[in-house]
Amino acid sequence: MIRIQNILEYFNQLPVLLQVVWLGVLVLLVLIIIFLFYLYYLRSYLRGKELISKDLFTQYETNLVHYLYSGDANSDTSSAQQKIIDEMKTCIKNRFKRSIFLEVLSKLKGDISGEMATDINKLFIKTNLIKYSLNKLESKKWDKIALGIKELTQFEVTNVYGEISRYKHHPHQEVRNQVQLYYVSLFHFKGLEFLDNLKTSISEWNQIQLLEILQKFDDQEITDISPWLKSENDSVVLFALKLAKMYNQFQVIDILLELLNHKNKNIRVCAIEILGYFQIKEVKSIMKTNFFERSKEEKIAFFKTLDDFVDKSDEDFILENTINSNFEIRFLAFKLLKKIAIDKLKSIKQNDVDVHNERIFNYLEIN
Repeated sequence: MIRIQNILEYFNQLPVLLQVVWLGVLVLLVLIIIFLFYLYYLRSYLRGKELISKDLFTQYETNLVHYLYSGDANSDTSSAQQKIIDEMKTCIKNRFKRSIFLEVLSKLKGDISGEMATDINKLFIKTNLIKYSLNKLESKKWDKIALGIKELTQFEVTNVYGEISRYKHHPHQEVRNQVQLYYVSLFHFKGLEFLDNLKTSISEWNQIQLLEILQKFDDQEITDISPWLKSENDSVVLFALKLAKMYNQFQVIDILLELLNHKNKNIRVCAIEILGYFQIKEVKSIMKTNFFERSKEEKIAFFKTLDDFVDKSDEDFILENTINSNFEIRFLAFKLLKKIAIDKLKSIKQNDVDVHNERIFNYLEIN
């Protein structure tokens, strides 16, 4: 007690500035101690939660495997399965346990196929997990809505089409992406009907995902893509062009030729590439008519496509571009010339003094 009094007397005799510094040090020390205790508590809590998560994951996984193998051929749900369903209904009322159960269900869905995958989808509904996914659609947070749609897609809930469609024009792109994936994952080519009146753009990544999904259903009859190629939405046109190439839609050749004069440069380039892929010779006359007025990307795309169906009738056009100011176009022109008139290429090589062309000639000599 006397010692504390002495410390206080000493403290009172100190200048004000030093008093402030010592008080600051004391407060900082207290905060550090509190922070260390909090970190210890947090670490213990997280470690405990992790152990509980692992135990629950193992428990739920065992229950689900047992559920899948305890079916009764005489009824939709055996007594053993119903017992597991009732247990899970009780468990998922707790948000933490629900997240673990959903994680296990998702893992199993990814690992199995056929009838068992269908059983997992049914279990998603029987345990009332569908209710929680639908509740997410009512959230004011876009990420919750997107997650709800993703869950309904994963477990193939087809009877909520109307609820999902409410979000096809959502202001956040990720929500729109999930809606589009829902349509195509569950309704395949028919699900592409959302393209008919789409006002927003489809992201490049989502286009890739949609195409990957469609490729899984080769037995499906592709929808008529003509209206999408004429869409005012450029991203829809670009997606339709990918479909045209992937599914060899020769019946839309006339529309593809019209797209060579589209206002969007990316669409023109894509149309050139696909017409070249289909080896449609009409593209030559259209492109040659105003070749020098076109963008660099279109010119390069055209020369690359010519590689598949170039012939002697293209010789003059190719020779004209062996002096093109663009190095890549010049290289492609020489490459095509080697294919149809190697003697002329040798003649040009002998008389050419351009050091840049020398690089091209050296490359073509060994390739």
